[in-house]
Order: sequence, then C-alpha cells, then structure tokens
Amino acid sequence: MRIEVLTIFPEMIKSVLESSIMKKAQERGCLEVNVINIRDYTEDKHRTVDDYPYGGGSGMLLKAGPIFSAVDELKKKDELRILMTTPKGRVFNQDMALDLSLEKKKIVFICGHYEGIDERVRILLKPEEVSIGDYVLTGGELAALVVIDASVRLIPGALGNDRSSADDSFSGQINTGLLEYPHYTRPAEFRKLKVPRMLLSGNHKKIAAWRRKRTLFNTLMKRPDLLENLDLTAEEAGFLNEIKTRKFGCKKRSYANGCS
Repeated sequence: MRIEVLTIFPEMIKSVLESSIMKKAQERGCLEVNVINIRDYTEDKHRTVDDYPYGGGSGMLLKAGPIFSAVDELKKKDELRILMTTPKGRVFNQDMALDLSLEKKKIVFICGHYEGIDERVRILLKPEEVSIGDYVLTGGELAALVVIDASVRLIPGALGNDRSSADDSFSGQINTGLLEYPHYTRPAEFRKLKVPRMLLSGNHKKIAAWRRKRTLFNTLMKRPDLLENLDLTAEEAGFLNEIKTRKFGCKKRSYANGCS
C-alpha cells in the first residue's frame, strides 16, 4: 500500500506513523507512506497556504494553488487515487478499509484545515470525499490517520499474524459484518468474575458456536441495525428471539458478562 498525505501539519501524521502497527507495517514492506507539507508548494516568501473566503464569513480557507502543485508533481510519477477527508463525505466503514488495503494505485490524502478548502480542489481534482462520522474536527489529519490505520491493518503481513484481523467487528468468518465477541485472558478469575467455562473447554467447535452467539448478542444490544438484513439460521433466529423476550437460561446482566 502506497500513500501520500498532503497536510500543513506534517508532524501530526509522522508521530503516528513512527509508532505501533504503522511503524511495523513499513518495516515489513507492507506500507510505503510519505508526508508532504503543503507549504513546500507555495510561491511566496511567507509560505502562505490560506486566505480569507470570498463573500466574507469567519475562518480561513486553504488555497487551491499549493494543493494542485503538490498533486501535479505526484501525477508525473504515479497513477493516483485521491481522497479528501471532510464531514460532507461518504462515511468510512470496514468495506472501504478493505477496498483501500487492496488498492494498487498510490493513495493521496488531502487533509483540510481551518474553515475548509477552496471548492475548486473538489471540482477539478474530483477526490473521493470521506468522513469518519457526523462531527467536525479541527483538521483532516486525524480522520486521514483513522482511515489509514483501519486499512493498513487489513494488508496481509501488516499485523505479523494475519489471523489477528480475521474476526474483527464488521468482518471475519464469525462476525460477518457484526460486532465482535468478547475476549478474555489470564487470570481465569478476576475480582470474582470468571472466564466463561466454554472458553476453557478446549472444544474448538463449541467455542466457535459460543463466540457466534456472543457476536449476535453484542450486536443486538449495541447495534441492532446491523442485524436487519442478516441471513440467520433457524437456531440463530431463535436465539435472538429468546434474548428479545428475555426468556433464556440466565439473567441479562450475567449473560452480557459471559454467563455460560
């Protein structure tokens, strides 16, 4: 995966890229990422990247010129897929993360700041507009990092163990677009709460069935909208109906905490 990030605050991007999974992915050759300071493509001695909006109003806008100069330079070397982080864009999800992780073109992120970016960047460059949620950030750098992180971890080899992302929420064989089942580690009992007996059984078939039920339970409790078009088995549908009517073998509170 090859990435270029256009920003006026390169240190924000670099600090994340130089740690944890991002750093390891680059060391393993799964990720090539370069951070471009948009100020390097300005033409005045003050390296001005912003200006007042026509028509008045509060805030400043990033100028189109430096952004176009940076993109034009990149186009000379590679075929580009351009993304612009904005609250007005398509909401980012796991499917898009997977799509980006498989992209062969160089991916360019344009990070806005201040009040926004000159509209001609959107009209002429036609970037894919991407949002990470219905809220407004100070700048697009954090949003770009969220998109990059979610996509990079899906690249084979990026995590070291490819199975690490196999059953993430919204993906995987057990979760299939739903929320992930709960996880436990040592000790087997902590503050009087025990690890569910099934996870200690060593029976992998029954453990997989247990995890599938907890996936369905978690999704019903937290994101029931994800279940609307799900193709359920008769057993799974019956299980969900039991939860909805609270007619199952243990109380809702203990069930949510791992009753087995």
